[in-house]
Amino acid sequence: MRIIPGACGLLVLAALAPVPAMAQPAALQPSQLALVINDDEPNSVEIGELYRAARGIPERNVVHVRIPNRPRKLDADQFARLKQEIDSKLGADVEAVLMVWTAPYAVECNGITAAYTLGFDPDQCSKTCGPGHQSPFFNAGPGVRPSERQLRLSMLLPTDSVEQARSLIERGKASGFRVPTAGAYFLVTSETARNSRARFFPPSGTVPQRKLTIHTLREEAIEGKRDVMFYQTGKARVDKLDTLRFLPGALADHLTSFGGDLLGDGQMSSLRWLEAGATASYGTVSEPCNFWQKFPNPNLLLRHYLNGASAIETYWRSVAWPAQGVFIGEPLAAPYRR
Repeated sequence: MRIIPGACGLLVLAALAPVPAMAQPAALQPSQLALVINDDEPNSVEIGELYRAARGIPERNVVHVRIPNRPRKLDADQFARLKQEIDSKLGADVEAVLMVWTAPYAVECNGITAAYTLGFDPDQCSKTCGPGHQSPFFNAGPGVRPSERQLRLSMLLPTDSVEQARSLIERGKASGFRVPTAGAYFLVTSETARNSRARFFPPSGTVPQRKLTIHTLREEAIEGKRDVMFYQTGKARVDKLDTLRFLPGALADHLTSFGGDLLGDGQMSSLRWLEAGATASYGTVSEPCNFWQKFPNPNLLLRHYLNGASAIETYWRSVAWPAQGVFIGEPLAAPYRR
């Protein structure tokens, strides 16, 4: 991870405000989500059906494709054919797509979810450490649907383990039943280059309307916490995840270069968050340098989730330049939707 020389133009964000008790705008519904299943992978077929049944996804929204040998990366031409096949089978009412597999997760230097939603970005691959193009859905207002920006959001549902996927699906569903007393943890660590988004960490305090306590700390890791709904940090590897209890719907990610290299072992894969009990996460698949714009913005992640957005809508609203990123998890989790 290299430090960016000089300061990029900073985005001025309003401070996190208490969420008013008012009717919330319509959020993503199961009828607006499509599933893409890889028929060449038995786990994808089984987990896709588990998810379809659990969330009541209409049969017309289920797309079957064939991707042999589970490649980690596709080239631009392979991906273009895949995207055309998926899109040709979807109705105009589909606002988001869940790809039911772990790999492929990259299209050359792009994350596959970014390439699907925004289109493959070859410019980013010519200079992965350069600035990116801003997502039209970045910090979109709570009433804005992806289709209004000519987008379909996307996410991956990992398939390495049927049992882990089943648990993830159950956490996503359980997140809609009640608002828990929860904690949000934002850590400034000793890995200075990975603290580039710390300027957006909210101050410690409480959000009483959402029964949430915010902890912004100078620590290498948290240990033994049993109320984790948010966890954001900057580390190549995050320790002590096995000591934590993540609540249903929890969002967690770490700012590092290759968290989105899901099956790589150079740095901690974002899959480790889901295995530890988080419900959704994010990571980059190629060297992004430490532009905060290429990672989830803590202020926006907190605000949009507390306002009732789903996990997929929240994560997409929080990343300004997502070309190199991949979003993973259960997209419909929404613990604060009321």
